[in-house]
Amino acid sequence: MDHSALQSMLAVPDMDRFKKVLCVQPHPDDNEIGMGATIAKLTDGGCRVDYLTITNGDLGNLGMEISPPELAAIRKSEAEASGKKLGATDFYWFSHPDGTLNDIPSLAGEIAELIRTNRYDAVFAPDPWLLNEAHYDHVVTGKAVAQAAINCSLKTYPRATETAAWQIEAVGFYFTSAPNTLPVVTPYFERKFEAMSLHKTQLPQQLIDLYRGFFEMQGKLLSGGDDICEGLKILAPLHLHCFNG
Repeated sequence: MDHSALQSMLAVPDMDRFKKVLCVQPHPDDNEIGMGATIAKLTDGGCRVDYLTITNGDLGNLGMEISPPELAAIRKSEAEASGKKLGATDFYWFSHPDGTLNDIPSLAGEIAELIRTNRYDAVFAPDPWLLNEAHYDHVVTGKAVAQAAINCSLKTYPRATETAAWQIEAVGFYFTSAPNTLPVVTPYFERKFEAMSLHKTQLPQQLIDLYRGFFEMQGKLLSGGDDICEGLKILAPLHLHCFNG
């Protein structure tokens, strides 16, 4: 193989090429917080974005007098309203109990089935290798998405599958400290926070204001100017096994 062909195979995937994307979140508000402005930019550009939420979020009680099942139902409604605000199309729920994720291979198989069924170009999730990430639901979800990304092209993965193999173009990570893609999202920044504000059980105004200040400062540092970027790490499946340079 010549050098140019190798470079092409190992190049960072171009997000502008994506036509159908799955955004995977451990809890019912992570997509908006992690890449909400990018989701709005993708959908406004004609890309279809679907959501997959791994847990039911039933532990996220900030002091309300409601039961865990009641909270899970409210958070599901909030997540769908928030995702629709950004232009998301379909919403999938695995509804695992919040705070219980532990089995990466099993979860990867579940995610791979959805990828193969709907044939996404790219899948996004939290970066499980984020320095100091202590929430194991995030770590397990990100690693399961990575595992699904490298295996969903195999004929019999997951075992006993009846869906056809599918090769995705890319896997992207938000909440990352090592971005290699910096979409300019200035026109979508306010829409991100309008969507976040719909998570009323999780995001009080004080916290939203804190996020706004942090993401604006971070986004301008990433752009090197007055524009705001959301930093993403986008890899080809090939980058996720052995080819880590």
